[in-house]
Amino acid sequence: MPELPDLEVFAKNLQKRFKNKILETVEVSVAKKLNVSSKELKHVLEGHQLKSVSRAGKTLQLHFDNDVVLGLHLMLHGELKALDEEEVKFQIVSFHFKGGDGFALTDFQKAATPTLNPEDPDVPDALSLNLSSFKDLLGKKKVQIKTLLMDQHLIRGIGNTYADEILWEARISPFSIAKAIPEAGVKELLKAINHVLSKEAADIAEKLPDALNGEVKDFLRVHRADIKKSPTGAAIQIEKKGTRKTYYTDEQVLYTL
Repeated sequence: MPELPDLEVFAKNLQKRFKNKILETVEVSVAKKLNVSSKELKHVLEGHQLKSVSRAGKTLQLHFDNDVVLGLHLMLHGELKALDEEEVKFQIVSFHFKGGDGFALTDFQKAATPTLNPEDPDVPDALSLNLSSFKDLLGKKKVQIKTLLMDQHLIRGIGNTYADEILWEARISPFSIAKAIPEAGVKELLKAINHVLSKEAADIAEKLPDALNGEVKDFLRVHRADIKKSPTGAAIQIEKKGTRKTYYTDEQVLYTL
């Protein structure tokens, strides 16, 4: 699943390639995930200029010159594919711009979701957290801190991979209880959120300067199956719960009530 750093890069690359182009045709292949009819989607988008592309949480947002926004959520297996590729399978919706260029939202599970004019939820993005509200949030929750970081109803944008990376950098065990983390730990955690997500986005952008999809794991320090030790030499441990794996080390402090 693409996470915040990946989506930051894809948003910038989409904007770089398609900004100010006129959307000539929208083709809907899977309509069940739309919040409007295919006819309405085509009506409000076709003939309009793409003004910008942004990221909000785990959603990419296409902003058009008529003040219409189309949100694209890739879900677990969705991808963006340029239409100049040899064959684009599993299309959900495709966007054809004047001049011949275009891209498609694809997903073999048909779960990726386009949403016309998505509501702006009253939930902070991971990169817009402030210390006061973050401290208040943690102070109210008796859940494990990794669970809290991944809850999109509390903080938008962090998934399984980067929750592990953030917690390792902050040296906080993923099994710590949120409200048990002391103020100094909360500050370190917020610092780690900003640093890890921003640095990963910059590193991925350098590796994938034009890509609309792809996964880069080169920069991960603990959440990787191909390494056994952290950069500081501690053995990486793995706990599996269902299909989700948590990677951590004994360097991380466990805070409990």
